Amino acid sequence: MPTLRMRLTGSEDDTRAVMNLLQSLDGIEHVEEVGDMMAHMDDADSSSAGLSDIAGPDAHEIEIEAPNESTARKVREAVEALSFDLEVLVEFEEEED
Repeated sequence: MPTLRMRLTGSEDDTRAVMNLLQSLDGIEHVEEVGDMMAHMDDADSSSAGLSDIAGPDAHEIEIEAPNESTARKVREAVEALSFDLEVLVEFEEEED
């Protein structure tokens, strides 16, 4: 069973829209937003600490289990189309053999 991992850079609403799309696809049983394991903190002594222009869109990690490669390909195509419409960035992690 292929496991797809992707990183979405966008708002909570954008992430929810992508996850709703994923859950509506035939054959997809597991869609989960996985937590970021690394804390992102500004250094209090930094010259840019607390400035609003360093705050960008949020990054969200999503994990999807597909039953086969054909469905995994359909997932990628559907997410790419929606991300284009939403104007968000989506990166798929490639599994190394």
